[in-house]
Amino acid sequence: MPTMRVIVVAAAALAGLIAPAAAQNWPTRPMTMIVPFAAGGPQDVLGRLMAQRMSEILGQQIIIENIGGAGGVNGSKRVADAQPNGYTMGIGSVGTHAHNQTLYKKPAYDASADFAPVALIAETPVTLITRKDLPANNFKEFVAYTKANQAKMQFGSPGAGASSHIACVVLNHFIGVDPTHVPYRGAALAMQDLIGGRIDYQCEQIVTAKPQIDGGSIKGLAILTKERSPVLPNLPTALEQGFDIQTYAWTALFLPKRTPDAIVQTLNNAVVQALHTPAIRTRIVDLGSTVVSDERASPQYLAGFVKSEIEKWAGPIKASGVSMD
Repeated sequence: MPTMRVIVVAAAALAGLIAPAAAQNWPTRPMTMIVPFAAGGPQDVLGRLMAQRMSEILGQQIIIENIGGAGGVNGSKRVADAQPNGYTMGIGSVGTHAHNQTLYKKPAYDASADFAPVALIAETPVTLITRKDLPANNFKEFVAYTKANQAKMQFGSPGAGASSHIACVVLNHFIGVDPTHVPYRGAALAMQDLIGGRIDYQCEQIVTAKPQIDGGSIKGLAILTKERSPVLPNLPTALEQGFDIQTYAWTALFLPKRTPDAIVQTLNNAVVQALHTPAIRTRIVDLGSTVVSDERASPQYLAGFVKSEIEKWAGPIKASGVSMD
């Protein structure tokens, strides 16, 4: 027995030495970045942009894996359950790491406890967009038309619980309407049906809304933030039009909880360096998003930010009466 005890203690001590060494040498092989939405959506676009530059910085490829479903819950749960060795990371959003903590009666994970926060990357305005033949050309006309026709109207989203879904839930509650929600498996499919006139409106992030607004295939009626977007300067805010409603989205990077601090810091450094790359920064801005400052890109900031966002959105979501099992 004494001999066996010595072997066990020695093995534990050896493991304790190996783990820090592995963290210091990380990464030594390709990594996976899980995007919890279908390809083509705003988080996918930003995730792929960051992954390419971070691969160059880290000297190992970051492979994108799209795991959609349940408004981002399925993919985020995969990240939470992954081995905490730095080789599986995940893109998170206001939907996956704030909204769903209140929306779901029994959330699949604790957004503030089941992840190691790495970095907040960007913030993105949400736009109210409609089919191009909807008989409303501004926010006030939209409110009047929707109140009169809500029984036959439909709004779309990339999936139940996605940030775009909750943005419209908050908007609908604010203006006092209850049209039918049509969830899709990704932003691209929802946009296709909006362009085709099969749904009436969406509350979509500017990243995916702008190209269609510019092309005239849909109508943009309002930016749902305090200020106009530089990439859509002619689109007024809802506030300018007399309605103080504000919704927005953000994108961040997470690792599983208990990931060694050295790996978290190395990955954070890669994110910050990527955001300092002129071509990456310019592309993010051109998409309509705002790159966060270095002070807001730290793991510590993101940890506190997630907690504050969960608390901030709990009230509006509860007030709307919407919940999911």
